[in-house]
Amino acid sequence: MTDALELDALWEEFHRVVNMTSQELAAWLRVSDADELSEPLPEHAGTPTGQHVLAILQKRRTDLTDDDIQVMHEVVDTVEEQTDLENEPAAEDTRRRHLLMTIGHDPLRP
Repeated sequence: MTDALELDALWEEFHRVVNMTSQELAAWLRVSDADELSEPLPEHAGTPTGQHVLAILQKRRTDLTDDDIQVMHEVVDTVEEQTDLENEPAAEDTRRRHLLMTIGHDPLRP
């Protein structure tokens, strides 16, 4: 497991890049998975990573598992690779925005 200082830094970085609340992410996962004929059950909506991010947002730092820590690293890396936080994607870049929102990062949010 990660040492306390590394975990603190990861926790802060994860919550910096995941700029959607758990309620916003849960709603987005349901909407993004819905189609014209059906909507998935809330606990089954979205990608596995999106569901894991949602679960992490609902935890305390002391309750993190090794799997949670791995997902947190992946989310931070993905958001940093996909965005230049000083020059967020334009509103027209809908596809990339929606992909990032499935892991809790809305690039249009200040």
